[in-house]
This record gives sequence, structure tokens and C-alpha cells, in this order.
Amino acid sequence: MAAGEYVSVSSQSDTELADLGRETRELAQMPERELKELQGIYVKRGLDPDLALQVARQLTAHNALEAHARDELGIVDMQRARPTQAALASAATFTAGAGLPLLVAAIVPVPSLIWFVAGASLLLLAVLGALAARAGGANPLRGAMRVVFWSTLAMALTAAVGKLFGTTV
Repeated sequence: MAAGEYVSVSSQSDTELADLGRETRELAQMPERELKELQGIYVKRGLDPDLALQVARQLTAHNALEAHARDELGIVDMQRARPTQAALASAATFTAGAGLPLLVAAIVPVPSLIWFVAGASLLLLAVLGALAARAGGANPLRGAMRVVFWSTLAMALTAAVGKLFGTTV
């Protein structure tokens, strides 16, 4: 999980860096065009053209790349892709999330193991989905239902593939 997260976020980071490189070149080669582009962004946001040009000039004088990264590309330093941080967070949450099913597997009799582990996993995922939704200001019930639906689907597909190949996981 952590490796997949690292690769995914690294790809996003690579794209951001390429966009910033292209923007740096454009600022060096066509500063007036880039200034007009920034002005146009501010006009679309509701500023009159003269004020938009004044804002674009002032932000360009302060830090042209930062202004274009934020307002043209949508890249803000606090939200930049951080592959290592994402990988560590994924590893920690995956490890923590595996705790309850492992505990259930250790205490439940083998004949009913699959059902108890699946049920405990879905219960934990529902709680985590509700907590995540609540933390984000969304409806906790909706967050829990979404996580349970997709997790149930993933478990069912995993079981179907296992059955297809004559193995259990």
C-alpha cells in the first residue's frame, strides 16, 4: 500500500514539477504574455481589467512563479504532492486498520472465520468512513455507507477471483 501510494504521489509530484518548469521558462521568455495571462485570470474572478493588471503586476514583482503556480496552475505549497509523507501515512493507516481483523482472526473459531473477519472489517471501515466524513464536514452516514459499499464490492470481487482460480485468500 505504501509503495503504491509513493508511486502514485510521485507521479503527481513529477507533473507539478514539470508544470512549474514550463511556467518558469514561459515567464523568462514571454513575461508580458504571462502578465496578461495573470490579468485575465483576475478579470475572470471579478476584478475590473485595470485593477486586475495592477494586482498581476504587484504579484509578479513579488514572486511571479508563485503567483502563476497558485492562480494559473492551482499549485499551492501547502498542498504540493509529498510522496514520502503519503507513503508513511498509508503504511501507518494500513497497519492500524489491519489490527482489528487480525485480532478477530486470533479469537474466532476457524469455521466462521471469514464471516467474522469480513464483518469486523466492514464495521471498522464504516466507523472510519463516518469519522473521515465528519472530519471533512460531510454527512457521516453517507461517508460510512460509501466506504461499506465499495469495501463490500472489493471483498466480493476478491472472493470471486479466488473462487475462479480455486484458492482462498
